[in-house]
Amino acid sequence: MIRVILAEDQSMIRGALASLLSLEPDIEVVGEAATGDEAVVVATATRPDVALLDIEMPGSDGITAAGEIRREVPGCHVMILTTFARPGYLRRAMEAGASAFLVKDSPARELAAAIRRVLAGERVIDPGLAAAALSAGPNPLSPREREVLSAAVDGSTINDIAARLHLSEGTVRNYLSSAIQKTGARNRIEAVQKAQAQGWL
Repeated sequence: MIRVILAEDQSMIRGALASLLSLEPDIEVVGEAATGDEAVVVATATRPDVALLDIEMPGSDGITAAGEIRREVPGCHVMILTTFARPGYLRRAMEAGASAFLVKDSPARELAAAIRRVLAGERVIDPGLAAAALSAGPNPLSPREREVLSAAVDGSTINDIAARLHLSEGTVRNYLSSAIQKTGARNRIEAVQKAQAQGWL
């Protein structure tokens, strides 16, 4: 049996996925989680063959959880299943060690087939998203620029961001200015929007 855990914050979708996968003769759902943090705990406890993770969840997101699960349970293959077909998400997921990246509007029968392919050592990526990721190019933001821009998402002041990240206000301004320039934005609000739309944050 292929042992699978599911991490999805919407309980109805999680339940539907669990029911669908349970119909497969060779797949067993051995754990469920509603947050990224919980997914890591469940994966560590159950040692599954495959962890199926949503990206947008409370606490740590699915991509962060993917990296942690790969470290804690090296034998577990991570698959990302998301509504958000953003090229930057695909790149970040692959960097975190994900073996598959599928969008939720794929036919249900393809999910079980993808699980089997991943277990056989293949990498499975939604074709449309793969093409978009190639044309979009790499994330131009440095890790520090991403961190500062992420801290600006809620409209925090320069002073607030500096205090939270233990940086000087001048350093925060420099990182924001660089991020604005790299995203081709007019201000930091627009830079945040553009970076989120690409999946860079």
